[in-house]
Amino acid sequence: MAKEDAETHLAKFIRDQVEAAGAKGAVLGISGGLDSATVAFLAVRALGKDRVLGLLLPEAGVTPKEDVLDARKVASILGIEAEEIDISQVLRSYFAVLPAKAAPAVVNGNLKARVRMTILYWHANLLGRLVLGTGNRTEILLGYSTKFGDSAADVLPIAGLYKDEVRDLARRLGVPDRILDKAPTAGLWPGQTDEGELGITYQDANAILRGLEAGRSRNDLAAEFGREELALVEGRIAAGRHKRELPPTPGK
Repeated sequence: MAKEDAETHLAKFIRDQVEAAGAKGAVLGISGGLDSATVAFLAVRALGKDRVLGLLLPEAGVTPKEDVLDARKVASILGIEAEEIDISQVLRSYFAVLPAKAAPAVVNGNLKARVRMTILYWHANLLGRLVLGTGNRTEILLGYSTKFGDSAADVLPIAGLYKDEVRDLARRLGVPDRILDKAPTAGLWPGQTDEGELGITYQDANAILRGLEAGRSRNDLAAEFGREELALVEGRIAAGRHKRELPPTPGK
């Protein structure tokens, strides 16, 4: 597919999915990051601004203020309805009965992603709309998502695009440079970044994933990127398989 056709193709995909479901529009979370901004721009192109609701779901003291400002900027540029809900009170209710302090950061982070998911679906159900997910191909293949959290969606418009392809698309759509240039983060705890948590840069991860997809030999990829990085990517692909497939069921 030519780059200039990607915007049209993905916008049509969103529109077709919404129409096929008999839905009235779309709901998505806008984090202030690259992926959600890209999906928001595509959604408005597909459906028009009046059929897109953006939800900003920060956590007080954890979500960087600049991310909230960037999310507001996206909603303002697009002219969509946006609602901002601080999830802190919801989390406090959970942590009143859960031993949050004894849990690793990733466990509490997964809970936050699932809280955000429930809020997105509450609004989608209320309005008769579909939830647009913001996962990209790199994250999905690496299993870098929360099951039944940010991976839960009715439509995944950019699931076929590697992270660098999302950035290229975002640039063509007019996503602000500030968002294009910021370090990717899920914003689940202070100082968290995608690449720091993954243990590999998106550039190398994309290249290894493309190499595996193209059938390049493991020896060639190990020579180019290192055996540890190759093993890390292959390990994440294997460990995240359950996130990409329906739950297994026993045979008859």
